[in-house]
Amino acid sequence: MRRILFLVCVAAVLTGCTGGHTLARLDAVDGVLADTIAWYSPAVEGDRAALARWRASVGPPLMRASSSVLPSSADEITIVSWNTALGAGDVVEFVTQQQRERKDRPLVLLLQEVYRRGDSVPRTFARNAMFASRLGGALPGGSATDINSLAAELGMTAYYVPSMRNGGGTSDEDRGNAILANIAIANLEAIELPFERQRRVAVAATVDGRTTTGLPWRLRVVSTHLDNTVARRAWIASEYGRARQARGLVSWLEGDTPTVLGGDFNTWFGFSDQAFVETKLAFPQTPTDDRRPTFLGLLRLDHLFYRLPAAWRARATRAEHRYGSDHAPLIGTIQFR
Repeated sequence: MRRILFLVCVAAVLTGCTGGHTLARLDAVDGVLADTIAWYSPAVEGDRAALARWRASVGPPLMRASSSVLPSSADEITIVSWNTALGAGDVVEFVTQQQRERKDRPLVLLLQEVYRRGDSVPRTFARNAMFASRLGGALPGGSATDINSLAAELGMTAYYVPSMRNGGGTSDEDRGNAILANIAIANLEAIELPFERQRRVAVAATVDGRTTTGLPWRLRVVSTHLDNTVARRAWIASEYGRARQARGLVSWLEGDTPTVLGGDFNTWFGFSDQAFVETKLAFPQTPTDDRRPTFLGLLRLDHLFYRLPAAWRARATRAEHRYGSDHAPLIGTIQFR
């Protein structure tokens, strides 16, 4: 009997929590009303309480319009997913190259590990508030560019939601996910994922336009970043924590809306990782022909998922260079037909 109980406990740890991933809409978060940004958060009360402590140490979302956006008449769109390693990735060089090769084509960047610096980040916060250790290219004196300055330099529309504070009380930075685009974006959404180790907030928006023959197209784009390890499970079982976060995101994205979901999924087990396997089931047009590693030439952590009309055609390839980041960009192309 003791052996049976032991095996049951081990199985429970290794299989993780199969429930507790449902998300619910909030009326407002820290003064940001639902008519500005649609907010979603886990229905599990324990997750919400933990997320509130992390949220207490970050600044508000950033929304930046641009007067220099392209007209949205196009037969193709380029969508990039990239973990920029807190400013280490040279986004300006990358975008300049993309625009040179794909002139006048709509370009949407789904970015992870971008940061913001300045007065928008609170200098004081509650004693029980949580924050992350300071990371990377955002260190004082470095050449990194924060998300606000980056969007201004590129002349792009920007939407950024911080997931966590980048360092303790002396820091004036937070970090999270962002969407940059050279066309207009609308229907902004922020999705707090089920809590595992750190607060993770996916960001979503809608882009639309017409083809050169006048046919309308509309696309939801989502940028996310899952936990790499989880506090409540051993490292080998962290796969199931990521799967729980992925389930929450996928369940929220259910429907027939054409959608591109990009991000750093931290899939230590690549295309066999449970987070990838479950997400791909909900995004059947996801191409997997380019299976090269994206992280330091060793692991495939990053993915672009597609759920599209049958007539549209999608591709996804890994860039040949990392442009200073520890992750290589994934470059997706969608042809509207």
